[in-house]
Amino acid sequence: MKLPVALHAVLTREARRRNVTRSALVREVIEQAYDRAATAAPSCAELAGNLVGAVRSGRTDLATNRQLLDEAMIEDAQRAAADGRR
Repeated sequence: MKLPVALHAVLTREARRRNVTRSALVREVIEQAYDRAATAAPSCAELAGNLVGAVRSGRTDLATNRQLLDEAMIEDAQRAAADGRR
């Protein structure tokens, strides 16, 4: 594995300090990083990943058709007013 000079020097110093090989130190660091990642709480994107694209509005061009976007916003505002929301 190729490392930048500064990182290689840090790795060498730490391996000597611990009296282990650089390879053993790299394996240890990788294992620790993997363990942290495996036990980390999932992100919102990971939790909702299976929901992305599950609901369709039926309107495919709201982003490019200003008239449809305006109509959708008016309908949403009317629904909110009817429900007593702002």
